[in-house]
Amino acid sequence: MGELVGCYLMPHPPIIVHEVGRGEERKIQKTIDSLENISQEIKQKRPDTVIVITPHGYVFKDAVSITTLPYLEGDLSQFGAREVKFKFENDLDLAREIVEETKKRNIPIAEISEELIKKYVLPKKLDHGTIVPLYFVTKHYPDFKLIHMSYGFLPFEKLYEFGVAIKDAINKSDRRVVFIASGDLSHKLTPNSPNGYTPKGEVFDKTLLQLLSEMKVEEVIRMDKDLIEEAAECGFRSVCVMLGVLDGYEVNAKVLSHEGPFGVGYGVAKFDVTGYKSTSLLERFSTIEEDPYVKLAKESLEYYVKYRRPMPVPEGLPEEMYRRKAGVFVTLHKKGELRGCIGTVVPQKKNVAEEIIRNAISAGFEDPRFPPVREEELPEIEYSVDVLMPTQPVKSKDELDPKRYGVIVRKGFRAGLLLPDIEGVDTVEEQLSIALRKAGIRPDEDYTIEKFEVERHEQRVF
Repeated sequence: MGELVGCYLMPHPPIIVHEVGRGEERKIQKTIDSLENISQEIKQKRPDTVIVITPHGYVFKDAVSITTLPYLEGDLSQFGAREVKFKFENDLDLAREIVEETKKRNIPIAEISEELIKKYVLPKKLDHGTIVPLYFVTKHYPDFKLIHMSYGFLPFEKLYEFGVAIKDAINKSDRRVVFIASGDLSHKLTPNSPNGYTPKGEVFDKTLLQLLSEMKVEEVIRMDKDLIEEAAECGFRSVCVMLGVLDGYEVNAKVLSHEGPFGVGYGVAKFDVTGYKSTSLLERFSTIEEDPYVKLAKESLEYYVKYRRPMPVPEGLPEEMYRRKAGVFVTLHKKGELRGCIGTVVPQKKNVAEEIIRNAISAGFEDPRFPPVREEELPEIEYSVDVLMPTQPVKSKDELDPKRYGVIVRKGFRAGLLLPDIEGVDTVEEQLSIALRKAGIRPDEDYTIEKFEVERHEQRVF
């Protein structure tokens, strides 16, 4: 059985390499000292294989990647240090096992082969996100095989699950493995940053490193996406994968240093495995994602995108989804923004399952406010399903509560509906105003109001 002998967060500024910095590297001496300490520790652990996940390798929007060339080599010539060059043997057996475990989890993975490099004219050399950390490691311990991989722009919990796939592959092997998450923190850390400045850069760095030091994994995966984006980092997704590699382990985490004299945050941390937990955090993510109503909506839209026809009602759903008839709304979000919402107030199909299948397709393809959903968007789509309860007539606005009740306003053939508990809609007046606009009804017209409750099923994507 294989063994994960250590995980590390390591930055990759080329200036930290003496042959590039030529004295300037002394401005980040704390980072150098931390990387030297880690490298000496790796020497003591004597791993057979080092895995590096880098933000500067083969990065795709909708897939992770792993390099399957027999040898991995590169230099720092683009930074004026051609003499800093490395060549490593790829651990192809473990790399192939990682690919298999990743595919089992339906996580898209690109295998970077000689053929693929030629076909798409990809660079063949190792990137500086890999070379810089290994520059320090190899000074103390060069006797290892390398696996080179890059994250994709998948949901954070999917990157975490990719890490779990890596962990499972390591456990099936006979290797002693060190995992390095290569990545810098905020690139807008100080006013002298060449990338611009935001005070949220410091907030991001401090928040992430504090959460890592306490191994508050869920809080890392749930970090504010706007904060992450504004910080202009390149290491957060590497961290998500690394935390997945550590899933199910008791971990002693320690932040060794953090500094940013050039306007970019450099954080160094180590994560030592000290035992095993009885539960996996991934199980919590999976439980959230496996709500049968949400899962059916997701599968329906993905099936239609692929085959351009509605999927048949699957077997194995809860019995209520076959027996029950109700109106259903399916709502799609992407990066926190609405991406589509279509529904039925009264049932149009023979059961809730068919209603979900039809309305998920409509939300993705028939909402006139948005273009049809494209295949490359699917990994970023978040789903919610609202099953409508019977409507009740409203005699007074005092009977309304926008958090609890949705509303339908009617005047003749015109009608407008608004679901309950919508972000930013906090008052009855706001709720009715939006519903009236949707219906094309003026507020001074004589209209009727109905209210309804919903049974809401949501997908949490971190």
